[in-house]
Amino acid sequence: MEKKDYLSRLPVVFLLAMLCCFLWGSATPAIKIGYETFGIASSDTVSIILFAGIRFFLAGILVIIVQSVMAGHLIRPEKGSWPSIFKLSLAQTMVQYFCFYVGLAHTSGVTGTILSGASGFFSILLASLVFRYESLTLPKIIGCVMGFGGLIVMNVSFSGGTVFHFSLAGEGLVLLSTISLALSGILVKKYSARFSVVMLSGYQFIVGGLVMIAVGLALGGRIDLVPRFSAYVLLLYMALISAVAYSVWGILMKNNPVSRVSIFNFMTPLFGVLLSAIFLGEVDQALQLNKLLALVLVSAGIYVVNRKYGDRG
Repeated sequence: MEKKDYLSRLPVVFLLAMLCCFLWGSATPAIKIGYETFGIASSDTVSIILFAGIRFFLAGILVIIVQSVMAGHLIRPEKGSWPSIFKLSLAQTMVQYFCFYVGLAHTSGVTGTILSGASGFFSILLASLVFRYESLTLPKIIGCVMGFGGLIVMNVSFSGGTVFHFSLAGEGLVLLSTISLALSGILVKKYSARFSVVMLSGYQFIVGGLVMIAVGLALGGRIDLVPRFSAYVLLLYMALISAVAYSVWGILMKNNPVSRVSIFNFMTPLFGVLLSAIFLGEVDQALQLNKLLALVLVSAGIYVVNRKYGDRG
């Protein structure tokens, strides 16, 4: 069986996509804990940028080291790949994670992780309307409406009257990060036709991480040196989240239609809400009626958008 055929089998897609979604879901509580562990205030934007840059630089180094060991030689950028690496780094690391890290500092882990589910809808819209990889069918339109409806419901408070809450510095930036994430997924599919997915992933993380570190340091950002081994284990885990999840997701996107992979995106907010409730103590938020309803709508919307791929193996 060819590698592409193997990576298109439903059980393989399911297991690998579930791994990615679990890792991405765990990122929200890990980042919030990281802020507290390394003494970064939610208002200290430049230190947040520096912290993110360190994580992604480490992620890129890990990807290149592991892939080089597996290949038996140092993985270098392929000829003509630098423009693609930079564009991918701009979308997938610099813009996406600047918005996500800063936005997450101004909203809860539960809210941030549910908003992250919107990337599935933006992926479908970009693939259908901008890049023309797929057609925009009625089920996809219905699913997108359901999903965006869930995001609106999530920001409505029903206690003491109906109040809509949406902060540009919090929910707004997190939502913008999902658009950037969706664009990066489409770019991976486009560039992987010419270059290695893992090479692209590793070097775009290195480039993006270095840029964010340079910006953070130049603007006076700082990270407390914590005399606890567990703090650096956390930082290493955060680097592994990016290194593993984006490499595997990129491979799946290369070998499958965008919609077939995106069907599993609904598990990211599910894992994220559960892990935020456990590790951040946000049990009350996770069980609020609007959060539960939003979670159901977002999950159902992504499923409806992609259901035509669910019975293929």
